[in-house]
Amino acid sequence: MSWRDRLGLVHIYTGNGKGKTTAAFGLAVRMLGRGGKVLIIQFMKAPKAYGEQVKIEECGAVIESFGLPKFVHGEPTEEDIEAAKRALSRAREAASSGEWDLVILDEVCVALRFGMLEVEEVRELVRTKAEHTELVLTGRYCPEELFELADYVTEMREIKHPYQRGVIARKGVEY
Repeated sequence: MSWRDRLGLVHIYTGNGKGKTTAAFGLAVRMLGRGGKVLIIQFMKAPKAYGEQVKIEECGAVIESFGLPKFVHGEPTEEDIEAAKRALSRAREAASSGEWDLVILDEVCVALRFGMLEVEEVRELVRTKAEHTELVLTGRYCPEELFELADYVTEMREIKHPYQRGVIARKGVEY
């Protein structure tokens, strides 16, 4: 059975706990290990800012980061919104093209939460993906309206985190 003959399902990794992107990247490694083509589109992360971005490219994934080199706090700027819309446009094209076996939309749920995208735009992307393409949506605050379109919904729940004690993000662990 070829990749093009199988059914591609939809995954959501959400919640306040750590590990959403890590879970998606683990799936990417699994797909790459079986010879699949992987595209990761990052909505809120700048290029080459995180260790996993560097290593996943070395493994053979294509990663396209549309985030700006600053965090969005409060209201997103026009520049932030434009970047998210460019990412969504690329995601729509990639997911429906049939070229990719796995497409990951990293932090798309956060972009939705900040009002940078509309839920219906993402719903339409999910509905129009190529049949064989596995699709992953990550990020906190995933709107429940997307759950009905997903085959897997996993919520990472934070119980304890060193940030609560004032420990800042550490290179190689959180980024």
